[in-house]
Amino acid sequence: MKAFARLYAELDATTSSNAKLAAMQHYFAQAAPEDAAWAVYFLSGGRPRQLVPVRILRELAEVYSGLSPWLFEESYQAVGDLAETISLVLPEAPHSSTDGLAVWIEDKLLPLRGESPDVLAQQLPELWSQLDRPGLMLCIKLITGSFRVGVSKLLVTRALAAMARLDSKRVAQRLVGYTDLSSRPSAASYLKLIAAESADEHSQRGGQPYPFFLAHALSQPVEQFETLLGPASNWQVEWKWDGIRAQVVKRDGRLWIWSRGEELVTERFPEFDSLVHGLPDGTVIDGEIVAWKTAPPSTEDAFDPLAPNPPAVQPFALLQQRIGRKTLGKKILDDVPVVVLAFDVLEWQGADWRNQPQARRRTQLEQVITQCNNPVLLPSPVLTGKDWPDLARQRESSRSLGVEGMMLKARDALYGVGRTKDMGVWWKWKVDPFSIDAVLIYAQRGHGRRASLYSDYTFAVWDSPPGASERTLVPFAKAYSGLTDEEMRQVDSIVRKTTVETFGPVSSVKPSLVFELGFEGIALSKRHKSGIAVRFPRMLRWRKDKSVDEADNLATLQNLLG
Repeated sequence: MKAFARLYAELDATTSSNAKLAAMQHYFAQAAPEDAAWAVYFLSGGRPRQLVPVRILRELAEVYSGLSPWLFEESYQAVGDLAETISLVLPEAPHSSTDGLAVWIEDKLLPLRGESPDVLAQQLPELWSQLDRPGLMLCIKLITGSFRVGVSKLLVTRALAAMARLDSKRVAQRLVGYTDLSSRPSAASYLKLIAAESADEHSQRGGQPYPFFLAHALSQPVEQFETLLGPASNWQVEWKWDGIRAQVVKRDGRLWIWSRGEELVTERFPEFDSLVHGLPDGTVIDGEIVAWKTAPPSTEDAFDPLAPNPPAVQPFALLQQRIGRKTLGKKILDDVPVVVLAFDVLEWQGADWRNQPQARRRTQLEQVITQCNNPVLLPSPVLTGKDWPDLARQRESSRSLGVEGMMLKARDALYGVGRTKDMGVWWKWKVDPFSIDAVLIYAQRGHGRRASLYSDYTFAVWDSPPGASERTLVPFAKAYSGLTDEEMRQVDSIVRKTTVETFGPVSSVKPSLVFELGFEGIALSKRHKSGIAVRFPRMLRWRKDKSVDEADNLATLQNLLG
C-alpha cells in the first residue's frame, strides 16, 4: 500500500509525461504481481463501486478529529477533496502496516461493502490507524471509488510495454476489458499482460474485444478539405451516430457485447442474443448501438430525411432511459428497441482483419451482414458525393436524421489502436453544436486544483419572452468547462461580490453574467424544472456584450427540439 501511495503522490506532483512514465515503470519493476495487477486496474480507469457511504465516512472523521460538522464542512470546502480532507484532520497514526495493495483491497477494503454502520464504526478507525497520511488519503479514495490521477490508459500501456520489452500495441490489446467489473485483477491476469508473445495467443482470446480505433476532430472549413485531405473519392463517408459504440464478439459458440468504455454489456441488450446463431465463430464487428423504431419498408429510407417514412434512428435520450434501468422489463424493451449499425469487421473466420485496408474490410462486412440476415444487425450506410461541397450539403440534414455529422475514413486506412494516425486516420466531421445565451444563477467551488475557485456553474433562461409583465429565470443546465484560467478568476471574483445566499457549497448569485452555452443534444425531460435536458453543455464564450434581459428564453430552447 505504501509503495502505491508513493506512486500516486509522484504522479500527482508532475505534469511531465516522461516523469510519470518513469515512475510507473519503476513501480511495476518492483511490485509483486498481485499488487501490480490492482495498480494497473486503478491507473487504467477501473473503479469498483463505492464501498462505504460518504455520510458514514464524514461522521467518523468528525468524531475522531474532534471537529464539529460545520468546521469539517468548511475544511472540506477549502481543500476541495474529501479523501484529502479526512487525511489532514485525523490525528497522526503509527502507520504500522506493511501489507501490499492487493491485501488491502481484497482482505480489508472490499469486505466493507454492505456492512452495518456499527461494524464500519469499529473497523474503519482500526484500518485508518495503520496508515500514514498519504496512504490514508489513497485508502479513502479507493473506498469512495473516487481514485483519479493524471495518467491515461495509453501511458499505462507504454509503461508496461517498456518494462516488459513488448510492442505497446500488443499490451493495449491485452488490456482491453481489464477494468470490467466482471473480472477481478490477479497476479495471473497481470502476468498475462506482460508475458512474452506466443503464436497461439490469438486463439486463446475468448470473448476479449480489440482496442477501439478512435477518430480525430475535423473543424476546418470545407473549402480547405481538398488541400488537407485530397479528393472526396479517397474517403469512405458515413453518418456519425449518436448511440453507444460497441464491439460484437462471436467466438466459441458464445456472444459478447463490449462498450467503448470496455464494459461488458451483453446482458443489457437481450435482443442481440439471436446473433449467436447468425454469426459464425471468429467474428468481431465494430458498430454503434442505437435506439430504433419500426423500420420503414426499405433500409435506405431509414436514413433518408426526404423519404415518405420518418427516420428510424431515435434520439440518444431515449436510449439513455433504457441504459439507466437496473432491470429491463418487457415494456422498456418494447418501447426502446435497439439495433447495431455496423461499420467495420475486425475479425473474420478467426483471423485478425485490422491490417486489411478500410475498403476491403467494408466489403467483407457487407457480406457478413447479408449472410447473417438478422434485423438487429444493419450496415451503417456509406454516403456518396461528387466532391466535398456536395457532402457538406448532405451533412446539413444531420439534425433531421438525429446524427452528429459525418465520419470520414481513408479507404486505405488500417484499423489502429486509440486515437493515432500511424495506421491510417478517421475524422469526425461534426455539425456545429446547439447554442443559447443563458444567465449564471448558481456557482460552486471546484475540486482538486480548482478548490479555491467558483468554477462549476448553473445556468438559466427566461420563462417568458421579452416584454412579458413578469419573467422568471428557470435553471436548465450545469457547465464547468470552456473558460480560460483568467476568465475563471474574473468570474470567481464577480461571484464572491454578488452572492445573495448560500446553500451548503452552492452560492446563489445576483443575475449579472451571460454566457453562450453549447451542447450536443436536447430532449424533453420530466426530471428537470425547465422540462428540457441538454447533452454535454459547455461554455462557448462570455457574452459581455449582452445584458441579462437579452438572454434567451424557454421558447428558444423548445424551438431547438424541432
